[in-house]
Amino acid sequence: MFDHIGIGATDLRASRDFFLEALAPLGVAVCMEGEFGVGMGCEGKPSLWLSQHYAKPAPLHIAFTAPDRKTVDEFYAAAMTAGGKDNGPPGLRPHYHPDYYAAFVIGPDGHNVEAVCHTPEG
Repeated sequence: MFDHIGIGATDLRASRDFFLEALAPLGVAVCMEGEFGVGMGCEGKPSLWLSQHYAKPAPLHIAFTAPDRKTVDEFYAAAMTAGGKDNGPPGLRPHYHPDYYAAFVIGPDGHNVEAVCHTPEG
C-alpha cells in the first residue's frame, strides 16, 4: 500500500548509519541524499526517507519484510552491532500467526524497527 514513508531524526547522520547497517541484510542502500535528507531502499527506489528534526519525533513502529528467517537473524545482529537496543530477539510470534518470525530493535530516536518473515521455515 505505501510507496514510501518519512521519519524524523534528531541526528540525521547517526540515523542514516544505523539504518544502513541494520537494513543491509535486506538489501537496503542509499538511493538519494541531499539537503532534503536521505532516501533509502532497494534496487534504486527510495522507500524510507530520513529527515533532520530538532525536536525528538514520536516513536514509530516500522516493519521491513525479510525473504527468510536467516535474513531476520542477520538484521537483528546487524542492528545490534549498529547500536540498536534489543526489543525482541529473532523468533516465532505465534500470537500473530504460526509462521510470524520477527526481530525487534529500538533505533536512535526510539523507533521500533522490525524485520519479519511470514513464510514457514524451509
